[in-house]
Amino acid sequence: MSKSAVDISVASPPRPAVLGGLAIAIAGAVLFSTKAIVAKLLYRYHIDAVTLIAFRMLFSFPVFAAVAVWKMRTEPPLTVRDRWRLVGLGLVGYYLSSYLDFLGLQYISVGLERLILFLTPTFVLLITALGLKRRIARAQWIALGLSYCGIVLVFAHDLQGGAGSTVTGSLFVLGSAICYATYLLGTGEMVRRIGSLRLVAYAMCVSSVACIAQFFVLRPASLLVQPLPVYGLSLVNGIFCTIFPVFMTMAAVQRIGATTASQAGMIGPVSTLFLGWAMLGEAITTVQLAGTGLVLAGIYLLSLKKQT
Repeated sequence: MSKSAVDISVASPPRPAVLGGLAIAIAGAVLFSTKAIVAKLLYRYHIDAVTLIAFRMLFSFPVFAAVAVWKMRTEPPLTVRDRWRLVGLGLVGYYLSSYLDFLGLQYISVGLERLILFLTPTFVLLITALGLKRRIARAQWIALGLSYCGIVLVFAHDLQGGAGSTVTGSLFVLGSAICYATYLLGTGEMVRRIGSLRLVAYAMCVSSVACIAQFFVLRPASLLVQPLPVYGLSLVNGIFCTIFPVFMTMAAVQRIGATTASQAGMIGPVSTLFLGWAMLGEAITTVQLAGTGLVLAGIYLLSLKKQT
């Protein structure tokens, strides 16, 4: 899910534009969530998270680099301070967050992974409350309670498949969500000054370089030679699960605003649950559906609070 774009007010947009924006937002959320499915399929070829994320960035980097070069030529140069901030944001928000996410997917189901990541807005709220001493309203506490009850429900259910691996994987994905929440807090002021497209392109370039460099430092170059399906799935991961969702989310925000686009993105965890069942054979139980419903209800309440 891409949350870096600011809300763009649209004065009474025509219904076709709203429907089109919703369709784009939903499609982007589904594609972004599908990366967990693709990662699980790639792990069947006995590659690790370091190799997986390197291949993902090798296929997506050229597009983000092209956008970055275009913005460098058409926009005013960044200050030295902004450049260093972008390096830090790229390393935390896209490199470390993605790496921890893919590490976690080696241990837990795609349904639990997506629900934990979907808690990112609650982590933004908690970090803001603890770090900036901002008061959390009663409605927000209720939203937090619903969300975390849903996670506990799904987590307890998944413990039956192996307590050690579930805890390890959940902690990795939890770290991923916290990293992305930190990234979102750091982009708030910058995105208004330099624009969301420019920020994402630069941050993704930083992340790509870090992921590819990590591979060559930790793994032999011979691992670049993989079975043909690995290249095919990595291409899907880089193009359809990374590049498309980023630009589709931006297009949706421009049409319907960030608040509505983020609410449409709630389809992500639901789509992952059913895609995991259809493509990976992961069971869907009543407990998982109940937990998913609680998480979605909590995030929806938070989004309503932001809108008011």
